[in-house]
Amino acid sequence: MTPHPLITQRKQDHINALLDDPQIERATTGFDQIQLIHRGLPELDFAKLDTQTSLFDKPLSFPLLISSMTGGAAENLAQINQNLAEAAEICQVALAVGSQRAMIEDPRAKASFNLRRYAPSTPLLANIGAVQLNKGYGVEQAKIAVDCLEADALILHLNPLQELIQPEGDHDFAGLADKINQLAQQLPVPIILKEVGCGLSAADIELGLAAGIRYFDLAGRGGTSWSRIEAHRAQSELGILFQDWGLTTPQALQQARTYQSRACFFASGGIRNGIDMVKSVIMGGYVCGVAAPLLRPAMRNTADVVDKIQQLKHEFKLAQFLLGAPNIESLFLNDALILRAPSGKHTYS
Repeated sequence: MTPHPLITQRKQDHINALLDDPQIERATTGFDQIQLIHRGLPELDFAKLDTQTSLFDKPLSFPLLISSMTGGAAENLAQINQNLAEAAEICQVALAVGSQRAMIEDPRAKASFNLRRYAPSTPLLANIGAVQLNKGYGVEQAKIAVDCLEADALILHLNPLQELIQPEGDHDFAGLADKINQLAQQLPVPIILKEVGCGLSAADIELGLAAGIRYFDLAGRGGTSWSRIEAHRAQSELGILFQDWGLTTPQALQQARTYQSRACFFASGGIRNGIDMVKSVIMGGYVCGVAAPLLRPAMRNTADVVDKIQQLKHEFKLAQFLLGAPNIESLFLNDALILRAPSGKHTYS
């Protein structure tokens, strides 16, 4: 396959847009509308609080997933991923990589995804675009992605809005559910269906379940707007018009509530601190994905990423303590921790 340097350039363009345009961070997540019930008498010893959980049978120090960011045939992209992987191992959290189409179509990008050596005990999640299943990708390409990372699972990311705004985007999303089903039956690791910032609806979850998928990353709007990022590249007013399209993460978690007994849901999209993480776990997020707050630290060094992760963990632990919750199990799907509005409905309804 002929190397595709434009994919790496696109990754660089994405990072530049994130750094240059503060309005890409939308700050309209809906988390501020969720009020938790403070405990003045928590009856806990903060030093003995348990924040641990696990993902794919590997321990996590707290329910953090470093969400997909980047990768490609450039030294700075490889260094970002190495810094993230090293920090994930040190802090005992999970890591998902950016789209590995970059390495499948340009072998020079492979080094940026060869991360198991830096994170031997970390849950690592491979990643390709679901729409590529309509462009000739199949089990061979999926296995290449998984094998390079020695991954515990494969993300199939769903990004119809981004693809529509992107100058070179792929627009054929027809018949993907059947192809996802076929891939799920052949791949030796679980598949995670993930949106990239517009949220997954109940209808999406139904299709995924019918295709044999049991893991979903809901990835709601309100944080990074990929529509706005692609608007810069395409010089498109459409990307600005649709920059706030979709479900917020709390809304997507509501959509998923009915299916909690049948699937595992990751909460991501606009999660910016430990309080957002606690709220997400209470609403049914098994782990919480964070990306944008870790990008600038990852561009510097591993130590700065570690510092940011430790900050998130401390914030998470403080909120957990102030709710009187001794462990993650006491947070998960515990509606009693959310203040109800006068109508009797939850404040996020």
